[in-house]
Amino acid sequence: MSMEDSKAQLSSGFALGPPWLFKGSALYQLHLVKAEVARAFIPKEFKLVQAFGYTLGGFFLAHYEDSPVATFDELVVIAGIVWNLPCSCAWAARVLVTNEEACRHGRKEIGLPSNVGMFSKQRFTEAREKSPSKYSNFLSMMGICCSNSSQEHVKFSISEVKDSSVMSFCSIVVPFIDPKLHENKSMGPKIRMSLPSFSGRTLHNPHLLKYACQVECRMRQVIPAVVCGPTKAGIDEYRDENSESQLRNKASVEDEALNRCMSIMLSKPVLALQFNFLEMQVDAPTIVAPHLTHAANA
Repeated sequence: MSMEDSKAQLSSGFALGPPWLFKGSALYQLHLVKAEVARAFIPKEFKLVQAFGYTLGGFFLAHYEDSPVATFDELVVIAGIVWNLPCSCAWAARVLVTNEEACRHGRKEIGLPSNVGMFSKQRFTEAREKSPSKYSNFLSMMGICCSNSSQEHVKFSISEVKDSSVMSFCSIVVPFIDPKLHENKSMGPKIRMSLPSFSGRTLHNPHLLKYACQVECRMRQVIPAVVCGPTKAGIDEYRDENSESQLRNKASVEDEALNRCMSIMLSKPVLALQFNFLEMQVDAPTIVAPHLTHAANA
């Protein structure tokens, strides 16, 4: 271990050991993902949970106000669901975090495909024009103005940092809800649940791992977020900063993985859950025994 790694480990709250606690808010959105797309990310030892050629993937977008490394944002692209009898577990295809220590911890300790990302947030108001009706025309004649309804949104523009270059990854538009202006009851019921996941088989952690997130939050169903792919300007800027030879070397593997991730993000949403007053405890991962993976694949 280098001196820089030692200093980073000592300065990080992750060094205090598990369980690691995260507090904030999140959006958990499930999509119908083509099984062939998800299968490319998942080790052959595991059986993909699928029906009619599709599995449940999606993404987990979180803002942590408190964590072992203070405040940061995270996007987890979920490829699909795999069997781990007697239950099923999610598999992450890509993870972007805005904190370098969180990235190192995710890679080495949790076995996640983590990379450093950049998140910018922009609030805007979308006006919803209503078609005129006889009732609204009547009110107008009486001197009563019927204002159009509007909804405030937040646009997350997310980029990935690779080899000192920045590439546009995606944008996610979600309705803005200020928890301070709402009572706890309006944020949904208080729930507790466990979100089990598999990980590993990465460059930084070759083991097959299983870990669980113990979640306590106010949860409610919301309108699915709108996801858009990378902007052309962002791709062109990335290409300008990299030589053609570098791009050719990266294209064979990186571009295919990126395209599959974007296919997951842009696939059809089926359910969106908002987690408010989130407290998430992440337990230490355990190595999955070989005989368990064979049993799951049987």
